[in-house]
Amino acid sequence: MKIRLLLVDDHQVVRSGLRMLLASESDVEIVGEAGTAREALEGVKQLKPTVVLMDIGLPDLSGIDATREIKRTNPEVAVVALTIHEDEEYFFKMLEAGAEGYVPKRAAPEELLTAIRAAAAGEVYLYPSLAKLLVKDYLAQDRSVDTASTLDGLTDREQEVLRYLAEGEDNEKIAEALVISTKTVARHRENIMHKLGLHSRAELVRYAIRKGIIKP
Repeated sequence: MKIRLLLVDDHQVVRSGLRMLLASESDVEIVGEAGTAREALEGVKQLKPTVVLMDIGLPDLSGIDATREIKRTNPEVAVVALTIHEDEEYFFKMLEAGAEGYVPKRAAPEELLTAIRAAAAGEVYLYPSLAKLLVKDYLAQDRSVDTASTLDGLTDREQEVLRYLAEGEDNEKIAEALVISTKTVARHRENIMHKLGLHSRAELVRYAIRKGIIKP
């Protein structure tokens, strides 16, 4: 099945370049383009993309706000940030908005394609130099506290499900690994997100790294 891709950038020349770059990929179909956040939201509604390639600097709403709205109304749609911004503020805000990927515009084409494919598969992809920000954030936490005692009231089973979710596994694979039903996995996932006050897989990954459940 092809990855349905929506390109969002306020510069036509950038969108044209991306279209040329991605047109030859057999597993990617560019279903539309948008130059503003509002056009992007309408495009998601009408075109049902698998992945939205989102710039942050848009002329109406920011790409962060657009991402947050996309994830609220269409949580199944993955968002990958493609931006000139490489500082912590934009990086963490985009992850908190629900983005599954973050790639700087200076990245090699192979990195961008990896991010798009990972997001389409339900995984989180962070450009290596930016992923170091998560490591820095993790190392800044108090690591002297016992991890098992600070998991915010999660049961042992919820901690197992959390680890699999943070590693990018889907409900079916988690159910198979833990020998439980997919409905049970979904229930555990809902409980985890509620207990931790999280709203996206990206936030969950950040939490799991902070707590040492998975390694950055």
